[in-house]
Amino acid sequence: MVAQSELTDEQTDRVFHALAASTRRDILRRTIEHEQSVSALARDYDMSFAAVQKHVAVLEAAGLIVKRAEGRERLVRADPAMIARARTLLARYEELWRARIDRLDALLAQPAADTTPEDPTETQGV
Repeated sequence: MVAQSELTDEQTDRVFHALAASTRRDILRRTIEHEQSVSALARDYDMSFAAVQKHVAVLEAAGLIVKRAEGRERLVRADPAMIARARTLLARYEELWRARIDRLDALLAQPAADTTPEDPTETQGV
C-alpha cells in the first residue's frame, strides 16, 4: 500500500475548516494524548452533547480523527497519518515564505545603485 502524502484541495479545505475552531483543536489535542469516548469529551465543554458530537463529526470528515464503536460508546482518537500530511502541507508553505524572505534579504543586502550620473553633461541639461 502506498501512503498518500499530498492533500487534495477538498481535503485541505476540510482540515483547515476543522482546525478553525478552538473546541475542535482542543478535541484533537486531547485525542492525540489518548483515545476517549465522545461522552468523556463532552463532559469538559460548556455545550450540549450534540454540539460536541458535531465538532467530532467535522474532525472525522477532515480525517483528523477516527471514531469507532465499542459497545454503546463511540471512541475517538486522532489520526497521526492525516496530521502528518497536514503538517507536510504547512511545511511547504513555510518553505515558500522562507524562500521569499531569503530573496528579499539578498535584494536588500545588495549595495544601492549609484544614482550619480557618469556624464557631467546629463546634469547641465545639455
